[in-house]
Amino acid sequence: MASEITKSIQIVCDEKGLDPSVVMDALQSALAAAYRKDFGNRQQNIKVEFDPETGDMKVWDEKEVVEDISEEILEQAQEEMTKRREEARKERRELSDEEMEDLIRFNPKTQIMVTQAKELKPKAELGEILKIDLEVPGDFGRMAAQTAKQVIIQKLREAERSTVYEDFKGQLGSIVQGFVQRRDRSGALIIDLGKVTGIVPQNGQVRREHYTPGARMKFYLVSVEMGSRGPEIMLSRADKRMVQTIFEQEIPEIESGEVEIKNIAREAGGRSKVAVSTDNDNIDPIGSCIGQRGSRINTIIDELGGEKIDIIEYSEDAKAYIKNALSPAKISTVELDESNKEALVYVAEDQFSLAIGREGQNVRLASELTGWTIKVLEQKPPASAESSSSNSDESAETAVSSSEDQQAQPEKPDSEPISPSESHNAENQNLEQDETQGAE
Repeated sequence: MASEITKSIQIVCDEKGLDPSVVMDALQSALAAAYRKDFGNRQQNIKVEFDPETGDMKVWDEKEVVEDISEEILEQAQEEMTKRREEARKERRELSDEEMEDLIRFNPKTQIMVTQAKELKPKAELGEILKIDLEVPGDFGRMAAQTAKQVIIQKLREAERSTVYEDFKGQLGSIVQGFVQRRDRSGALIIDLGKVTGIVPQNGQVRREHYTPGARMKFYLVSVEMGSRGPEIMLSRADKRMVQTIFEQEIPEIESGEVEIKNIAREAGGRSKVAVSTDNDNIDPIGSCIGQRGSRINTIIDELGGEKIDIIEYSEDAKAYIKNALSPAKISTVELDESNKEALVYVAEDQFSLAIGREGQNVRLASELTGWTIKVLEQKPPASAESSSSNSDESAETAVSSSEDQQAQPEKPDSEPISPSESHNAENQNLEQDETQGAE
């Protein structure tokens, strides 16, 4: 029996790369727990030494020798401990080590008073670790074989979990593929990653996407933690770092460092703006990202489920950077308030709606990308000096802050808000009038 245990341990350790000493320590701890449960008591600090070659076992109760403490003092200390724990419970907090260090404590499981110790060993001294030998029952050997099997199975599971954990820990911040399995009660998606499942919480999901069970998708690996049941893997489809990682995979110039991504602003499922730059005069950073006939950018768009992407050329010149960030709108003038990091952006009437974007998305993303609060003002071209003065008072304005999570809305004259739909309706009315006049 003993040799069978030894062979089993060695075979498993060789196949799974486990340390035999780790398995043996776990086996001896399991045997100690089994002995205490079936043959000992809760106040014993059981230790077991098992020889897998012979099957022989030594069992003992291990305790530290401490000073004698009277029953009265122990009772007082116990009462005080109970009182402090109750106070901490009412305050909904844990009792700190500082609150407990002044109390006299005695743990009968791991300690023995010197007077009692000397009854077992006359020369026992304070601080000594006393080993009290215990009898090994005859049927404890069969228990050892069963326990060894259970420990080996447990260690195999732990080893597999550890391997999976280390594997995914090494992929942190990368793109992984998996199959949509199901949605749990909290609304989170459960993703089959092969040897383990990952979780996509609701804030990592894109509202416009459909997650059909069985569908194969790519996800950004946000975090990996070791939980009580194994690795806990958090995934996302909405994280803007997913955009950067896909760019690095699909565009060689970014992977090599010749083109650098300076910043990304993203509204997942809708639109992303990616600011790029290069120090190499022979490389077009925007063209590198787009590829021939849009081959590269179209691949990235497909990976993101059809999300629109604007490639923006980064500039150290704040005015130029803001103009670029508001693409595809054409900007007339940019005025900067350096102290408040605000930018006034003037556009022609026909560019106003384009600069704002649907529901303020374009200016909102531009603000996030550049870090400037951007106010867009529409200025109608003056028909005469007299109308110029009037038009200057009739400019519409909207403001979006990169630090505030709110949608920007254009404003009517006298600070009355204009919705993007009103702006589009106004343009449509102008077009209809022009067509009518042309027909006449």
